[in-house]
Amino acid sequence: MSSPALSRRDVLKVSVLGAAALALPWQGVLSGKSASRIAASKLPRPYTVPFTVPPVLTPVRSDATADYFQLTQQAFVGEILPGVRTPLWGYNGQVPGPTIKARAGKQTVVRQINALPATHPVLGYVPWTSTHLHGMPSKPQYDGYAGDNSMPGQWKDYVYPNNTTARTLWYHDHGVHHTAENVYMGLAAQYHLTDAVEAALPIPKGRYDVPMILGDVAFAADGSLLWDDNTHSGVYGDVVLVNGRPWPTMQVEQRKYRFRVLNASIARGYKLALSNGQPFQVIATDGGLMAAPQQVTELTIGMAERYEVVIDFAALPVGQRIQLVNRGVKNAVDFDNTNKVMQFQASGPATDTTNNTVPPVLASPHEAMTLTPSMAKATKKLRLQRVNELWTINGETWDDVERSDYERIFSHPEVGDVELWEIENRSGGWFHPVHVHLVDFQVLSRNGRPAPAQERGPKDVVYVGENETVQILMRFGPEHGRYMIHCHNLSHEDHDMMTQFQVGVHDADCDPRHAAPPAYGTPPAL
Repeated sequence: MSSPALSRRDVLKVSVLGAAALALPWQGVLSGKSASRIAASKLPRPYTVPFTVPPVLTPVRSDATADYFQLTQQAFVGEILPGVRTPLWGYNGQVPGPTIKARAGKQTVVRQINALPATHPVLGYVPWTSTHLHGMPSKPQYDGYAGDNSMPGQWKDYVYPNNTTARTLWYHDHGVHHTAENVYMGLAAQYHLTDAVEAALPIPKGRYDVPMILGDVAFAADGSLLWDDNTHSGVYGDVVLVNGRPWPTMQVEQRKYRFRVLNASIARGYKLALSNGQPFQVIATDGGLMAAPQQVTELTIGMAERYEVVIDFAALPVGQRIQLVNRGVKNAVDFDNTNKVMQFQASGPATDTTNNTVPPVLASPHEAMTLTPSMAKATKKLRLQRVNELWTINGETWDDVERSDYERIFSHPEVGDVELWEIENRSGGWFHPVHVHLVDFQVLSRNGRPAPAQERGPKDVVYVGENETVQILMRFGPEHGRYMIHCHNLSHEDHDMMTQFQVGVHDADCDPRHAAPPAYGTPPAL
C-alpha cells in the first residue's frame, strides 16, 4: 500500500524517529478477509479457548479514608493465541490489567509506575503515559490530562474521590499522541465503584457479576501485535478478544448473569446480539444505574462505552450453547470472524439463586437525566471533520491547544451551569464516539428523535454515526479546571481530534500539568 502525504504529526515522527519507524504503521492488510500475517494454523477456531476474568487488585494498605493501590506499567511476553508468545505492555504485567474495586465515599489512591522500555520495540516512540480513570470526576491533575505525561522511570500517585454513583469505569493510558499504541499494547482495565443503592438491589453479584472487556487485534508473522491504523483512520484487527482471550467460551449456570460490557477496541464498534435472538436487559450505562431496566435484542457499543446487561440462561438446556455475535456497524472494517465475539454453554442448574432478579425500578433517576433544555445557560456546537489529514473539532486540533500554551478552550461554564451541546459528524466514512471528561450527560436527542432505549441512562461517551447530529445535556462540576473532549477512536484522538473546556477558574491548585507532576526515582512507601 502506498504511503499518503505526511500529516504534521507524521512529519514530527519522521524528524524524531527516522523514516524506518513508519514502515510498520503503514503496512496494508493482506485481504478483505484477514488482517493478521501470522500463519492461519496458529489462530484458534472460535469458541475453543476458555473464558477468563481479570484478577481483582488487592490494596497495598487501607485506612479510614482511603484504599491504596500500586500498579506498574511494564513490558512482558504473554500468551493471547494458544502457544504463541506475544510482547505486551500491561498493568502489573497483565492484559487486561487487574480490576480495582472501590466504594463510594472512600477515596482511592493509585500509584502508577512507568517501567516501560525507553522506546517502543518496533514503532520507536518514547512511551510516556498518563493514566485516565474514565468515568470518575477527578481533579484535573489526576484526570490523565494529555499534557501530564509520566516518562519511563517516573511515577505518580493518582487520587480518586469516588464521590459519584455506582458504575463501571475503566482506567487506561492517555499519553498524548500515543494513546492508541499504548492501549493496543494492553494498558487498559476495569474499575468498579459500588454504593449503598446498588448494593441493596437483588441483581446478580459476586461470581455472577462479570467483566466483559472487548477488543480486537491483528498479529504479525512472529506473533507480535501488528500495528496498522490505516493512515490514522483506525486499527481494525481480525481477532476479537474478550478479557484478552480470542472468541472464548464461558460456562454458565442456569440463572441470570450481569455483564459489565466495555468496548476497549481502538476503532471497532460492535452491534451485539445473542445468536438465538433472545432479549436481554440493559440496567446501567456509563454513568451508572438506569432508573428502570431496558429490554433490547441488540446493543450498539462504540469505543469506551460501558453497558451493564443482564442475560438469563435459565432456559438454556444443560450442554447447549448460544453465541454473543457482532452484527457489525457502519464504517467498521470486517474480517472472516469479526462477526463472532464469544460463546456461552450451560453447565447445569444454578448453585446460588440469590440476587437473581432485575426489579422494575433500579434507582432514582440520575441527576443528569432530570435536566431539561430550559435549564441550559448556553448551547454549543461541535463539528467533527477530517481536514488536511487531521481529525478536527470545529476545524481545530489538540495541536492548536498545545500551541496556545494550553489556554485555548471550547467552553467556559461555571460550576453548576447546565449547557446543551450539539455534536455534528460531518466526516463522511467514519463514526466518532465522543467522550466528555468530568461530567455525566443525558443524550437528549439523536437526529431530532428521542434517545433509543439503551441510551436512557447517564452517559460520558456518545456514539455519533456518519452524518448524525446528537444533542447532549449536562451540568458541570463538581470540580473546576480544564478537562478534555475527544473522539475515542484513539487514532483520531492522537491525530488530533481533541479539545478542552474549562469549568470555573483555572488556578495553580488544579493545573493539570503542574499541580501534581510525576517524579523520578524510588517512590516512598504508600
